[in-house]
Amino acid sequence: MNMNKLILVFLFLAANSFGQNNFGIKVPGYGDLDYNRYCRRVETIFNYAPKEISFGVKVDEKNNLYFQFNDKEWFNNFFKQPYDGLAIDIVTKGQFECDKEIISSHIRGELTKPVYTNMLKRNTEKVSQRFYRVLLGKLPVKYFNKQVEFNVLFLQSRFVCRYQRTYNLESYNYDLLDMGLYLDSISYSKNLSDPVANGYEKKFKRLDFEIPFKKNKFSFSQEDIKPLYDSLKLTDFNIKKIEIQAYSSVEGSSGRNAELQRKRSESIINALQSFQKPSIENEVFLAENWVEFLADIEGTKYDFLKELPKDKVKKHLKGEVLTEMEKYLKNHRKALVRLYLDKMDSFREFSGEQLIKEFNLAVQENALERAQALQNSLFQRMKKKELSPDLLNELVIPKQKRFVDFFNSTSAFRYELDRANLLSAYYEFQELNKWAPENKKVAYNLIALKLRINHAFQSIPENDSLPKRIAALENLGIKKNLLDRMMVNYHITKSFLLMKEKKYVEKDESVTFILKTYNNFPLSYSDYLSLAQYITYYYDNETAIELIKDLVTKIDVEKRLLFYYLNLTIIHDDRVANSDYRKIMLNAINRDKNRFCKMFDSPKLGGVTFQLLDNEFLKRTYCENCSN
Repeated sequence: MNMNKLILVFLFLAANSFGQNNFGIKVPGYGDLDYNRYCRRVETIFNYAPKEISFGVKVDEKNNLYFQFNDKEWFNNFFKQPYDGLAIDIVTKGQFECDKEIISSHIRGELTKPVYTNMLKRNTEKVSQRFYRVLLGKLPVKYFNKQVEFNVLFLQSRFVCRYQRTYNLESYNYDLLDMGLYLDSISYSKNLSDPVANGYEKKFKRLDFEIPFKKNKFSFSQEDIKPLYDSLKLTDFNIKKIEIQAYSSVEGSSGRNAELQRKRSESIINALQSFQKPSIENEVFLAENWVEFLADIEGTKYDFLKELPKDKVKKHLKGEVLTEMEKYLKNHRKALVRLYLDKMDSFREFSGEQLIKEFNLAVQENALERAQALQNSLFQRMKKKELSPDLLNELVIPKQKRFVDFFNSTSAFRYELDRANLLSAYYEFQELNKWAPENKKVAYNLIALKLRINHAFQSIPENDSLPKRIAALENLGIKKNLLDRMMVNYHITKSFLLMKEKKYVEKDESVTFILKTYNNFPLSYSDYLSLAQYITYYYDNETAIELIKDLVTKIDVEKRLLFYYLNLTIIHDDRVANSDYRKIMLNAINRDKNRFCKMFDSPKLGGVTFQLLDNEFLKRTYCENCSN
């Protein structure tokens, strides 16, 4: 995934005047005669710029400031008159510290001397196959050890017609929705939100539980954890990993709450560890439950608390107010527990050679259930890198239809073990399909791999019959929601090819199909992320935002999806100016505080921009959570 691509977002900021050495630069008011006279052309150039246009300010090893760009014709269109030009506004993060007022001036920092048409065109130089640059000045010594950003002023006859900030927004490549592959049942590489309830099977199970806690308590009752105990006793699985999100309610001191969160998570881990001897890997998130608190008080007489800083909210939660609020707070003290389980291995003590010998014997004796258990034991041990995948070549399976499931599982597992085996796995399934065309697992896996090949190589053959082949799977007993998932993946790949061929109407038809179909089957958080990334690229940001906006306020949301939503929205002032957005930011802070706070660094340090802090809503949350 390319995480460093600069996405340029265009802003127009206007003001009547600015005070400092302005080098004779003037600022027209938006919509007045001067703006129409001097700046409409600049606005038109930006509005109709191809999305491939890229530009920014670069600093070389000698601290020269260059305007760098990738389209010379686009660049030259700005400069027609003698006093059309460029200047740089040098801004420091120190200007945005939490104890300082938000900057309202048009020029935020120190302005460099403008460079006008003749010098710009004379000094433009090509620096690589893709980029040009032109010198605009030198970085003053006083900025050498400071976190700085560079905003660009586009001038027409000395009038500021555009004030340009550059944002470093993460760029994501979309992926296919997870189709899984049939081994003895469908095995997904990613986690579906509720695979059992939604009619899917998983070889390696995942269980999700919510465990409530009483006020100031970190132990739990047997009744509270009984469903978890019962689920474990009813399965033949070992706990591989525990993920815990341990929450306290928001009242009281943060120090005491952190202690409760830690002890609650430890009590759960200790209880679950009692089920097995092997130590269990664990991952723990600790937080006060501000997200659900803000959601629960919305529309009540305590709605005003949503606008207050955390410390002031805590001061209100005392005495009668605390007693009355307990009906909400009691639901916020809990732990969300996710268990990743591995199938217990009945043949754990067998060596690799013994497993092969016993499997081949079970096949000879037609003991297919035992053979399947032995094969699964091999798979588990190979997945853990305890045995070499080369042992798969020693399995002796007669090429008969009754044994086709063993061939299917072996080929599917070999692919899951190493995705580089995509083409060879596809050819294996082609052969299997020839002598067992009625086997639904083989037919499903063959098409799933074909879709992945098309996506990997960005190609769909002419006279493509995949839609008909997908539809025909229903006759073999494949459920309709799985077929709809496959068809969405077909159109995801097709969209790329249609866009490449500039067949935009047909591309939009594929997008429309996807938007109408994705509700026909369950989506995991990973699927929502892939779908949102696809929609952002092929349709628009707003539809992608609408797709995931209700998910990102949930405290169990996947972290990647949560930060993708922030990536889509954080530069839009109209979206961040509400209490729902505060909930989303607090959710992100709970899940990964460092990553959230880093968004407010300069692009050079991997942030979006520290100039996000000129938004009062963002600054309030940042200063409350990131400044200490």
